[in-house]
Amino acid sequence: MVQLKINSNNEGKVLMKLREDIRNIAIIAHVDHGKTTLVDQLLKQSGIFRENEHVEERAMDSNDIEKERGITILAKNTAIDYKGTRINILDTPGHADFGGEVERIMKMVDGVILVVDAYEGTMPQTRFVLKKALEQDLKPLVVVNKIDKEAARPEEVVDEVLELFIELDANDEQLEFPVAYASAMNGTASEDPDKQDENMQSLYEMIVNQVPAPVDNRDEPLQFQVALLDYNDYVGRIGVGRVFRGEMRVGQQVSLIKIDGTVKNFRVTKIFGFFGLNRVEIDHAVAGDLIAVSGMEDINVGETVTPVDHQEAMPVLRIDEPTLQMTFSVNNSPFAGREGKFVTASKIEERLEQQLETDVSLKVEPTDQPDMWIVSGRGELHLSILIENMRREGFELQVSKPIVIEKVIDGVKCEPYERVQIDVPEGDTGSIIESLGQRKGEMLDMANTGNGQTRLVFLVPARGLIGYRTEFMSMTSGYGILNHTFEEYRPAIKGRIGGRRNGVLVSMDKGAASTYAILQLAGRGTNFMEPGTDVYEGMIVGENSRDNDLTVNITKVKAANNIRSATKEQTETMKKPRVMTLEEALEFINDDELVEVTPDTVRLRKKILDKSARERAQKKEKIRLESE
Repeated sequence: MVQLKINSNNEGKVLMKLREDIRNIAIIAHVDHGKTTLVDQLLKQSGIFRENEHVEERAMDSNDIEKERGITILAKNTAIDYKGTRINILDTPGHADFGGEVERIMKMVDGVILVVDAYEGTMPQTRFVLKKALEQDLKPLVVVNKIDKEAARPEEVVDEVLELFIELDANDEQLEFPVAYASAMNGTASEDPDKQDENMQSLYEMIVNQVPAPVDNRDEPLQFQVALLDYNDYVGRIGVGRVFRGEMRVGQQVSLIKIDGTVKNFRVTKIFGFFGLNRVEIDHAVAGDLIAVSGMEDINVGETVTPVDHQEAMPVLRIDEPTLQMTFSVNNSPFAGREGKFVTASKIEERLEQQLETDVSLKVEPTDQPDMWIVSGRGELHLSILIENMRREGFELQVSKPIVIEKVIDGVKCEPYERVQIDVPEGDTGSIIESLGQRKGEMLDMANTGNGQTRLVFLVPARGLIGYRTEFMSMTSGYGILNHTFEEYRPAIKGRIGGRRNGVLVSMDKGAASTYAILQLAGRGTNFMEPGTDVYEGMIVGENSRDNDLTVNITKVKAANNIRSATKEQTETMKKPRVMTLEEALEFINDDELVEVTPDTVRLRKKILDKSARERAQKKEKIRLESE
């Protein structure tokens, strides 16, 4: 249905046709506030699935890592019908490392649903995604989720959201946001915080009544802008975006205006719409539709598709620059090629180039070594997800410690700063304040949130946070919650910030770790090895209890003799080794160390495996630092 509506612009009222048959919304939230579960319920209750159809939880999360970790990494499109209105829903990543996706999605929609936990309230990532939405002048709807939690505090959370809107310079219309209170897990929602309806009906109504309908200007020349990329073996690269103006048909000859202003003509081979969890082939699309288009192999994010005879580009989409980088290199350890399927430089380079096809927040640069690349991303999570995907696909590689990317702004060397929000038991606040103070953190706020919990907000140099999470979890005995998001670039602080304080235990030989040697080394520090684990010279087998590295013989076996020990009946107990995840390994290593990643194993090693060569290199580095 097309409806005439008068725009409320006092400078000159203009009649605009609106497409009342469609609503385009994005769902944004902090990690784990229930956004994807909410989308699941909207899908299920819309009736798009057959009664006998099995629908998995987190149906929108298609990536294995997404399902395992309960996070959304890739933006997803879906659509439902509600009383004759097509509601296009985009589920966005909640982590700032994938903020490149969030920003581009904001260009495709007319409104956003901000999901906030009824107990946790506003969090750093809430701030990040909301800021992006408000900058695009989008209409926000707020859903206070997990209303069924015992410790829920919905009224206070709504006040927190309002304060955040004001802080982010929301306009008067945005400040008048409607609120729904929901339990996505139970599939219920209501406009009353004290009483839940039986279903999500009130939320559907709120979307249709509050989200602006897109402008229907299908009679004007075509403008379609690519916001996301996908790839399909059958049709090649696919551009996902919105038709902002005009109409597009299969078989139509169109022009693609590239980022650099050059123009390439191509024929539209396929157009896909979205319904439920599926892409549906359609023969044409008009202004307001969200679609996927194939036909142009090198189509890229931000580029505009127009008629051949009316080439008018849309403003280029801005993408946040990477803030963190690390080296990826071919595995050259003594165990190289044992476990991986793809181990050569050409295979790794091909895979990184493939990642660039769809991940526009990533940068890959060659080095002066043919088997090493500098890979830059938005944060530790962004890069570790790429590494994890590669190892699952059968790749072997080595990666270095992540380092922050510095910039020169107005002649001043600057480094990225992060806004850090911490929730900890009251008794741990002193140690947290001290530890972040040592990492050059500046405390912005401290508040009691009830139930014996304190919320602390800091501004910290990003390099001060590399490796901090493990220390933080140890200090709070696992009860603390740490969240951070990029804030801004500030003048760089001289000297070292943070980093590991202890040295490591380094294997002096190749062989199998023995029970006897592990027990003998128990007093030296923390063991990383199970008995029988294969090790090589230069491999890190534990953390030293002191600040220096120690070369150890972890393969040593007890000499056989005929003398019966007086303590034979005393059983020696061996502590379980510390086993690290990929993220923990990346946080743990120092500048002179690497993480060796294979489909089966994550190993830590020194860059220089030979002890004598390593000591010579350390002396040279010490002399260099003293001379600066």
